[in-house]
Amino acid sequence: MKVLHTTKERTAGGGLQETKVAAEAEGLTIRKAHVSDIPRAHAIIDAYARQGLMLKRPLTLLYETIRDLVIADVGGRVVAVGGLHVMWNDLAEVRSLAVADDFRGQGIGRRMVEYMLDEARQMGLVRIFALTYQQEFFAACGFNVIEKDELPQKVWKECVYCDRFQNCEEIAVIRYLGA
Repeated sequence: MKVLHTTKERTAGGGLQETKVAAEAEGLTIRKAHVSDIPRAHAIIDAYARQGLMLKRPLTLLYETIRDLVIADVGGRVVAVGGLHVMWNDLAEVRSLAVADDFRGQGIGRRMVEYMLDEARQMGLVRIFALTYQQEFFAACGFNVIEKDELPQKVWKECVYCDRFQNCEEIAVIRYLGA
């Protein structure tokens, strides 16, 4: 296994513990998105959106938020996408996290989240949330369920465009990062 990067987290005793993040998929690289990645990233997100498993994202929005996007690349092929969108001075959202069907179950989604959490720590963020139908996945990544109304109203600005806005069944999850 190839080490992609390391993260540092506070232990219960207050010390820092380094964790090596490795890839299970051969040749996996997790990195910031390039403009050329956007069409494939959009196709992956769109496949989930058509199944009603995530909010659809227009292609233009992906280009506009490219600095938020993280890509999993295997041999030059985009196999997963996710975004870390800063909402406030201490709050960011993991959004549009999706892994191509033929690469699911290999730990890529979890490694994408770890990469984004490390990025959040480097920016000094302390709260990371997601709105999801995949509660178990986020629980395995250290997130806890919260009531949606615990989040600031500004996190709902894109929800008004969702077909399910009036009957949203997404679950709010949050993870607090050590200071």
